[in-house]
Amino acid sequence: MTHILIIDDSPTEVHVFRTILEKNGMDVSVATDGDEGIAKALEMKPDCILMDVVMPGKNGFQATRDLSRNPETASIPVIILTTKDQETDKIWGVRQGAKDYIVKPINEAELLERINKVLE
Repeated sequence: MTHILIIDDSPTEVHVFRTILEKNGMDVSVATDGDEGIAKALEMKPDCILMDVVMPGKNGFQATRDLSRNPETASIPVIILTTKDQETDKIWGVRQGAKDYIVKPINEAELLERINKVLE
């Protein structure tokens, strides 16, 4: 079973993503900020991480950079899911180590397609 770690401080967004993923047979864990997300990624070694950017404490860009530079988590693909839709944000996210960058709101088919793409 594919295990997805959602790192997002919005209960509404987490509920939407969790519902989509679980309905499609995926196992889901949740962290509400960057530091908790890094700790859970190290502990659980999920197959993929869905990362928000705007969060209290360590933001998604910082957490993605930390995960991509740590040999224990560098192989876990990170997909940034955010409302930040500027091209410079997308470029920065990829430079921090994200494998994909999706602007919210997203639809179910697109989310599943992007997850499957980074898991190939």
